[in-house]
Amino acid sequence: MFSNKNKSKSTSEFSKEQNRISAGTVITGDIQAKGGFRIEGTLKGTLKTEGKVVISKGGFINGSLDCQNADFEGKFSGKLTVTETLTLRTTAVIEGEVIAGKLAIEPGAAFNASCEMKGAVKSLKKEAENGKREEKSA
Repeated sequence: MFSNKNKSKSTSEFSKEQNRISAGTVITGDIQAKGGFRIEGTLKGTLKTEGKVVISKGGFINGSLDCQNADFEGKFSGKLTVTETLTLRTTAVIEGEVIAGKLAIEPGAAFNASCEMKGAVKSLKKEAENGKREEKSA
């Protein structure tokens, strides 16, 4: 019993951890983590995390990003997959392919990407199915 509690605590502790790539730092390669990230430098490669990713004004990712939530002030080029909410601030520049649950774009942000909204598609299909069923029963 006690070992299960310890495992769940360690998993939640990882999700609260904050990783940082500082300004002036360039990383080439793949990163996989459980905690969140703040990127002020440059990442050329892949970042996969279960946490939130924040890209500051000077931050840049060239490659792919797979995360739960993302908040962009910087630049991104490649494939971006966000399971929950993608927020683009005024200074954000996004190019490539985007898959997100929800999308929030402030005026001034540059969004030059193909976009697929996963969350909205599911709810629309359910509503359409419910509407069809109601029509048949009435």
